[in-house]
This record gives sequence, structure tokens and C-alpha cells, in this order.
Amino acid sequence: MKAAIETIMPALLRTVGAAGVYARTPVFEEVNDRLSLLISRYREPATEVLHFPPVMSRQLLETSGYLDSFPHLLGCVSCLEGDEMKIRSAVESGGWLTTLKASELVLAPAACYPVYALQAEVGRLPDEGRLFDVSAFCFRHEATSEAGRLQSFRMREFVCVGTPTQALEFRSRWIPRARQLVERLELPYEVVAASDPFFGRGGQLAASRQIEQSLKFEMVIPIGSAPTACMSFNYHLDHFGSTWSLRTADGAIAHSSCVAFGMERLVLALFANHGLDPWQWPAAVREALHLA
Repeated sequence: MKAAIETIMPALLRTVGAAGVYARTPVFEEVNDRLSLLISRYREPATEVLHFPPVMSRQLLETSGYLDSFPHLLGCVSCLEGDEMKIRSAVESGGWLTTLKASELVLAPAACYPVYALQAEVGRLPDEGRLFDVSAFCFRHEATSEAGRLQSFRMREFVCVGTPTQALEFRSRWIPRARQLVERLELPYEVVAASDPFFGRGGQLAASRQIEQSLKFEMVIPIGSAPTACMSFNYHLDHFGSTWSLRTADGAIAHSSCVAFGMERLVLALFANHGLDPWQWPAAVREALHLA
């Protein structure tokens, strides 16, 4: 039984004074945890699992080129600095915002960025490449607060770093695997060519190239009135390989690909399409999620 987004949002999430930022109720977290376990069962062998914090090195992000493409989405961690008198004066004057100083940290915009820096420290990749399963609470300074477009959200990613063939085959394996996953959850979906929200005029050209080269696909699922991107399948070419000097076993520049899961969006899609009571969802969905 479907539920309107105007019903499920207040039933599952609690506003906390900022657009796109919510407290999660126990039933929302229960479904999120079980969905995460289901995704884990699709993990390929020899995959390294890493859980990253919601912040990351500013230098790492700058090196990765994020500011060239998505400066409008970035959040930076800023702090009050100085001795007690200086900080107290800034707070009591009410002008403390003008005295903030950027720290060495930024809010993580995606879960996978630290992976490439970690690989750069190791050296050449093994013959079979490397696979990662990473997750993090992420932040993006979204311009709108429509359903599912949260500023603070959880991202889960499976990442492949290796030869061009390995990266492309990884993505090719995951599209039908993702179809199977959402079909087990009895969710309507469509896989479509897509582009990232690049910044500025040059970003429009980058987005066009991304579509022309079939570098990005999204799985869209209805949440409310419009289909919403809940998973993405991305081929980065040698962007991160060149940026971080990542080398394959034979010394060539590595390529990479990933599949990303927007966890809150997938959970909202389940409630929107099956109703507010998970224990009344279709038997096959409850079985897939191990809901007793």
C-alpha cells in the first residue's frame, strides 16, 4: 500500500531546525540497517570494507579536483580560534560568524574520496585490481529541500580500482545486480543515462560529455510525485588514477568505477511504495530484509 510523501516524511523523520537535516525514527533506522545488511550480501569476494567519518582532509578534497566541478555543494568545517578572551569577545559580540577560520577539514561530499589517497600510499595495484566497500555520512549544500534531497545523508559505495577493463566490467556486473536487488524489494525502477551536477557553464559541457560517453547511469525510483535517483553507476575513466598517480600491476594509469547507494532515498522509497508499517509489507520484501 503506497503512502504519500507528505505522510511518510513527518512519520519517519523529525525536523531539527535546518532544511534537509533530520532526526531518524527507530522504524526508519530499523529498515536502513536491514537494507544495509541486504546490500552487504551482494558484496564481491576480496572486497575491503571501510567506514569513513563525516569529515575529511581539505587537502585531499582539493587534490581530488572536487572544487573544480562541485564548489557549490561543498561544506567546510570552520572554527573559532585564539585565546579565551578573543573567543569570548567574538561570541558575546554576536559577530562570531565573521571571525571563523577554515580548518583542515571539510564535510565529506561522497564516501569514496579517501579510497584513492589510501591506495596511493600502497603503491601499485595487484593484478586483479582492488575492490572497496565504503560508507560515510555525507553532506551536500543542496539548493532545494524536496523529498529525498537531504543535505546530510548516508552513502554506501562499492568501488573498483584497476585496469580500464576491470573498472568497466565491475560497473557492468553491478547494473543487473542492482536490478535484482530492487526487484527483490518490489520497487518500480528505471535505469537511465545521467550526469553529475557540475558547476557553471563549463559544467554543462562536462555533463554533456558524461552522457555522450555513457560514464554515468542512475537507477530512479518513485518517491512522492517524481522518480528519484537512488543508485548511481559511475565510470571515472583515469581521473582518480591520474590525480593520485595510481598504477596497475603493469605500470599503466589505473581507472576506477563505483556503484553508489543513497541509503535514505532507498529507505524512503520502500516506505513510499509499501506503506508505513514494514511488518505489513509484501512477504517477499520482508523476507529479503529479514523482517520477522
